[in-house]
Amino acid sequence: MGQTTLSAVTRTSGCTRAVKDGTSRPRHYDLRFEEVPVLIQAFRRMVRSLEFDVSEMAFTTYLVAKAHGKPFTALPVFCVRDFHHGAVLRSATAGGIVPKDLEGRRAGVNRGYTVTTGVWARGILADEYDLDLSRVTWVLSGDEHVAEYQPPPNVVPAAPGEDVPEMVASGELAAGIGINAADPRLTTLIPDAAEAGYRALRDRGLYPINHTVVVRDELLAAHPDLAADLFAAYADSKNRYVAELRRGLSDPGPADLMYQRVMRITGADPLPYGIAPNRAMIDQLIRYAVDQKILDKPVAAEDLFPESTHGLTA
Repeated sequence: MGQTTLSAVTRTSGCTRAVKDGTSRPRHYDLRFEEVPVLIQAFRRMVRSLEFDVSEMAFTTYLVAKAHGKPFTALPVFCVRDFHHGAVLRSATAGGIVPKDLEGRRAGVNRGYTVTTGVWARGILADEYDLDLSRVTWVLSGDEHVAEYQPPPNVVPAAPGEDVPEMVASGELAAGIGINAADPRLTTLIPDAAEAGYRALRDRGLYPINHTVVVRDELLAAHPDLAADLFAAYADSKNRYVAELRRGLSDPGPADLMYQRVMRITGADPLPYGIAPNRAMIDQLIRYAVDQKILDKPVAAEDLFPESTHGLTA
């Protein structure tokens, strides 16, 4: 019997390169990757029309999709991580403003309220800077991937003709999350934001998960070995990349440098897969999602992943 071919989408990165070029492959399945230049469009296509068998997806998008009964389930494969202290920007001319000053004011959000970067960034503002998130009016530049989701009353769309990044740059909005950090008119709201992220890692283990990989439930039901087989392929690809990081890269990019620094701080694999080594961050993001009224109630980590993957780590 020939192998089953699955349509798949993921960004080519250090940890996915080997699975995309076929060096790391599932034992019993062939992955046919489609290139989607703007990856968030793949998330939306998966959520709204199940266009792929296997898809990378932002983790909060997955949480919301799961809460609304979308028929796919994630593997505990976390192929993108990042720090988000630097995701909150303000006008470079708005000197003296601190996170607490956002209370009673409006702040912009790139795209939707459920964007994972925004969830982490707001959680950081609440936990580390005592910002009451409910006292900020969050102004969205776009809509949500999960169309059924309804945000809380203090989350509003930008009015027709309003440009959220321009409103942040001019000071009309007190801050903005996830907008163009390269704009010279903008600066980070949190001082020395990059170092603040690494300090949070050292001091309280904050190491945010951004993306996972989801699989259509119909396929998981039809092929009981599929989840573990895919996990093994993605894990092998990631392990090859981590070995390269340890040896040293001749021309490292920003993500490579970040993961290498995480290794120096923690002494551990900077991209662990599996529930066990990621439970703290899974639970943290779920808490933030509940606090920010993205989820109605907490969910157990084990309920998010196929049972066959519960004991897997890499």
